[in-house]
Amino acid sequence: MARPVTVLFAEDDEGHATLVKRNLARSAVAAQAVHLRDGQELLDYIHRRGEWKTRSAHDQVAILLDLNMPRVGGLDVLQQLKEDTRYSHIPVFVLTTTDNPVELDRCYQRGASACLVKPVDYGSFSDMIRRLAEFLGSANLPPETPHVPPHVH
Repeated sequence: MARPVTVLFAEDDEGHATLVKRNLARSAVAAQAVHLRDGQELLDYIHRRGEWKTRSAHDQVAILLDLNMPRVGGLDVLQQLKEDTRYSHIPVFVLTTTDNPVELDRCYQRGASACLVKPVDYGSFSDMIRRLAEFLGSANLPPETPHVPPHVH
């Protein structure tokens, strides 16, 4: 039996969040979506702060990250995750409304696995999320907490 895939997604637009949740659920993959409303909530979730202090680690995890969010923006979240060796192994897929090569390069320089430009059309957006879910379901995603072999003396 395949390990369940958890997609943490930070998205402040409720319409886009609903589309992400709906299309992950409709995909052929058993993907659990965890919606976080902005970059700060995502960081709190990852670091197990506040209401997420006692949550369990995920067997397979990926992050879907909107760039333009209140409190802590996507680029800052991406940089913090990739600079922290405890979380740098988690693949981060950036959702953005821009196809500006300079902005996309910034994401890749900070360690994004891929940049997904949000289509204006809801049907195309839904298709993109379903294709991403299928990809994540076929990928061998890392566990949230990497296995560290015991130190041998």
